[in-house]
Amino acid sequence: MDMESMERNGNKRIFQRLGGGHSSTSSYSRPKVCHFWLAGRCTKNPCPYLHSDPSDSSSTSMAAPPKRIHQNLTYRRNPNPNPNGHSSNWGRGQGGGVVGASRASLKEKVCNFWMAGKKCAYGEKCKYLHSWSVGDEISLLTRLEGHQKAITGIALPSGSDKLYSGSKDGSVRVWDCQSGLCAGVVNMGDEVGCLISEGPWVLVGIPNSIKVWNTQTVTEMSLSGPAGQVYAMAASNGMLFAGTQDGSILVWRFSPAGNCFEPAASLKGHSLAVVSLVVGANRLYSSSMDNAIKVWDLGTLQCIQTLTDHTSVVMSVLCWDQFLLSCSLDQTIKIWAATESGNLEVTYTHKEEHGLLSLSGMNDAQAKPVLLCSCNDNTIRLYDLPSFADRGKLISKEEVRALQLGPGGLFFSGDGTGELRVWRWSANTAEAPLA
Repeated sequence: MDMESMERNGNKRIFQRLGGGHSSTSSYSRPKVCHFWLAGRCTKNPCPYLHSDPSDSSSTSMAAPPKRIHQNLTYRRNPNPNPNGHSSNWGRGQGGGVVGASRASLKEKVCNFWMAGKKCAYGEKCKYLHSWSVGDEISLLTRLEGHQKAITGIALPSGSDKLYSGSKDGSVRVWDCQSGLCAGVVNMGDEVGCLISEGPWVLVGIPNSIKVWNTQTVTEMSLSGPAGQVYAMAASNGMLFAGTQDGSILVWRFSPAGNCFEPAASLKGHSLAVVSLVVGANRLYSSSMDNAIKVWDLGTLQCIQTLTDHTSVVMSVLCWDQFLLSCSLDQTIKIWAATESGNLEVTYTHKEEHGLLSLSGMNDAQAKPVLLCSCNDNTIRLYDLPSFADRGKLISKEEVRALQLGPGGLFFSGDGTGELRVWRWSANTAEAPLA
């Protein structure tokens, strides 16, 4: 099963359509609202259906439209927390552990007409969002369009005033950070599986290869060795790690003398594609389509633990302080902490309504850590850490595959349509991101 079908595996929220309610005793007296009028294009005169707002309480000719029921989400802590007590604060939102009971807005879905750039007949009275976000702490600065397929990587090389984005359309686009205009397009010849930057280097994963160039010296090279698509990369301590379609993790060491990357090792252990890599605390963490997370010692490059608590593809892993966070298509985010023996164990599990695709984190204006979770219902959920108190959500046209942090409270998201968005926290946002 390929990545595209796996990412779309999961529950999709079903929204009821507005329509007339029928009474069992007097259905003839309760006509339906005209669907063409709702769309702003009814041409019949007279029309046999209503041309009025169904939410108007003064109208007695139509039953009230169905309303979405918001249930309080109660999160339970692990009944067997680790002996170090790391889980004491996880998942404890205000109100005795009930998190998400109050939303920044009761509106949950973006109006289809507004999303398509069409005039909504309801205007301000529309029961759906005319905004790409829920909450007043984040604003959408701009949308960068040009990619024709899903964005799979976003990077900001150090010392550069350019933003780089890679896509399944086989291109890397270079954006001018001052003007927001596309400054160049590089044809990679095949789908881009991932894109990262390390210092001045930009690294692009494509099938059977990694393309590398230095934004300062204009040095270019190609790293061979991967079998199939390169889905994930991470760089740390002079080493480059690449997770491939066959389940291997290839390792290169950077040689300052030759200003190049030299092959160092191939880490075997995963049975299916490696889709996420992160380095923290002298460890490499890898997650895979085989539902497992593996922990590798950076000194010996040996696997020292395999985590198997997820029941579906582990799409993303993230380090935060002494914790490891992971998200999966099994609709959970798991928090891992080390026990006295040094092994990682789950100390808290957060349940979502949908499968999760990517994790990132940054600090808000009060320097409080906030977790960004991309879900396969086309939203990015925002949560305070460690309480998981709801901070709102961001909405896209399709699933967000790539998240990247920037300076000054900026961050970037790339969705399945190929649209790159630039977001910003409120003024004076602290810049320090999570690991």
